[in-house]
Amino acid sequence: MIDKNRSLYNEQFTEEKYQNFLQEITNEFKCVPKFRVSETPVFIPKDLKVKLIDACTEIMAVINQPNFKELTNGAFFDKNTIVPNEDDNAKFLQLDFGICKDENGNLVPKLIELQGFPSIYFFQELLGRKYRKHFKNAIPENYSQFVNGITNQENLELLRQEIVGDTNAKQVILLEIEPEKQATAIDFYATAAKLDIKVLCISKLIKKGKALFYLDDEGKEIKILKIYNRIIFDELFQRDDLKREFNFLDEVDIEWIGHPNWFYRISKYTMPLLKGEFVPKSYYLNALKTIPEDLENYVLKPLYSFAGAGVQIHVTRKMIDEITNTSNYLLQEKVVYAPIIKTMDEPAKCEIRMMMLHNSKTNKTEIVNNLIRLTKGEMVGVKYNKDKTWVGASTGFYEN
Repeated sequence: MIDKNRSLYNEQFTEEKYQNFLQEITNEFKCVPKFRVSETPVFIPKDLKVKLIDACTEIMAVINQPNFKELTNGAFFDKNTIVPNEDDNAKFLQLDFGICKDENGNLVPKLIELQGFPSIYFFQELLGRKYRKHFKNAIPENYSQFVNGITNQENLELLRQEIVGDTNAKQVILLEIEPEKQATAIDFYATAAKLDIKVLCISKLIKKGKALFYLDDEGKEIKILKIYNRIIFDELFQRDDLKREFNFLDEVDIEWIGHPNWFYRISKYTMPLLKGEFVPKSYYLNALKTIPEDLENYVLKPLYSFAGAGVQIHVTRKMIDEITNTSNYLLQEKVVYAPIIKTMDEPAKCEIRMMMLHNSKTNKTEIVNNLIRLTKGEMVGVKYNKDKTWVGASTGFYEN
């Protein structure tokens, strides 16, 4: 996005550097990323950085309302999704913005979606560090992966503070479904290495009354005090084959680091509650009295879908008329990404995820990192970028 930086990076890029960069990422935790890592980071200019921060601030003003829980109770479509002992704040928030151009040609972020769930915080720290190492002459020193200008170590210490805190790390676990098979497995290994915590499948938990345990490498039972939760209900509901003693609805004596209820409140239900310069129009389909005539300017999204399944980007009136459960859908104004990242062939479009964390010491939700996805197709995703280069997972470096 910053011409001088982009030109310098592209001039100094070589395939050999890129392959060495990928190999070192793999070597760090002996894991090959199960997603495509882009050839390039993104250079984010000051004015766009300010807009991204302003957008996050405006959205958080809604989420921080005293009646936010009341406004989002409709997110729980049945009692099997309400987990006991919900806390007062979403520990993790992810705000995804498509980068567009306004009528004057200025860059502007537009919210695509948001989620109250952890993202790949530890992999992103690794990714930024490796871009900096392998392409150091093309990434200016005064550019930072972190909007607040903190160091990598300070970023990791903040994550440690909120996930482990004063608890014995051995009694803190990262919980997933068959974590080694997940697309984000490399992030789990990075998390385990940096925090010295155990990564476990939910099937490995032992339940005794209200207590949860796991067996350590020596076969000793370890009582669990905190769960850094990476399980999404959508996937769990599809795994009837998974034998387990613990159900999310059980009353257990553990602290959720990222309580599961926030996934539903924020990821599934908040979009139509938001208004403003950086938010496209969004409606609960069952609340619309009149269907817009210009449906070509909207996307149709199920409230409850897994990994973007069911999203329609070419909406017709027939599609809408055939929906029987309209309470399960959003109609959202389409966001047109601008092709602004110069690559070796066609320019790429850019989606920026602002990765946020509620700081228990300051009682504020802060931007702690970012994740960028580059695309040359209609949408972000593998099927829209087959045989493309300079697409996939990346990170941004902000101009200070």
